[in-house]
Amino acid sequence: MLVDPPGFLSSEPEQISAHFTRCGPGRGNACVVDGDTFKLGKRKIRIAGIDAPEVRPARCTTEAELGERATSALQAWLNRGPFTMRGWAHRPLDRFGRELMTVTRGQSDAGKDLIRAGLAKAYSGSKAEWC
Repeated sequence: MLVDPPGFLSSEPEQISAHFTRCGPGRGNACVVDGDTFKLGKRKIRIAGIDAPEVRPARCTTEAELGERATSALQAWLNRGPFTMRGWAHRPLDRFGRELMTVTRGQSDAGKDLIRAGLAKAYSGSKAEWC
């Protein structure tokens, strides 16, 4: 189950308005890496509390296909309009140096929406099995 941090454990909300492409050479300032990670300039943002299937390297064909769907779904969600990011003050970065953030727009939560769509699983401390 994905649990939001209590207010006192969260950073101040950050309002984001950008058009997101897929990451790659010459793709712009805002891009989507995969179903749980995107970039804003030099910043790498990981959606806190979820694990999406990998695109590269995927461990099997099923994971690769789900990874592509999750990446497209996150890109579409981010491009629906302005959204808010809020970091977890008690754990601001993951082990790869990505900023851990909840990503919301009104009552919609990107992580929870991806889980409901079957394109992510609640992160339990280890990689989810997709194959």
